[in-house]
Amino acid sequence: MEKQNKENIGRKPKEFEHYYTEEPTSKLKVREVTLTLKNGHTYKFKTPTGVYSYGAIDKATEILINHLNPVSGRVLDIGCGYGVIGIVLKKENPQIEICMSDINKRAVEFAKINAKDNNVEADIRQGHLYEPWNGELFDHIVSNPPIVAGKSVWMELVRGAFEHLKPGGTLQLVAYHNKGGERIRNYMREVFGNAEDIWKEGGIRIYLSVKS
Repeated sequence: MEKQNKENIGRKPKEFEHYYTEEPTSKLKVREVTLTLKNGHTYKFKTPTGVYSYGAIDKATEILINHLNPVSGRVLDIGCGYGVIGIVLKKENPQIEICMSDINKRAVEFAKINAKDNNVEADIRQGHLYEPWNGELFDHIVSNPPIVAGKSVWMELVRGAFEHLKPGGTLQLVAYHNKGGERIRNYMREVFGNAEDIWKEGGIRIYLSVKS
């Protein structure tokens, strides 16, 4: 993520439409990647062009999966990409109900393929942020947010999380602290009245807010 952030921060939206867009136009290529968790469990994912983190599991995503606070009940992976976070959470926590969504139609297509390949049942929908989940509530929301999509997008993600969480529910986001993450954490604190760093590693942090 760090390399891609260096390449994309400050650019105009059309230059990152290759993944933050409803209809990616890049020629489809697919690479299979392997993710091994700290507990030794291994997962395989098909990664397509035109979707974030093609050909490699994003380091921030891996850190979030390995170190987020425990989740239960109904969980939403917002901006799911090709499905890594939601699929692994469901596989590692079979008791949860996992929901996933992304604006990118190709991402949603491959999230469904990867869920099937990993024997995971998930409610996977296409649409901008919370549009597919109007009127629905969750116990936890998790995300590696699309910071390069611009301030308005990640602010909407945080505000929408507050509206779509049950009382006592949590929002957990991962980001590079000095590449937009600190601003996100501060805005989480503004919206929720609280925010804390629950994990720090190599400039990457996991931020948690609770809807009290």
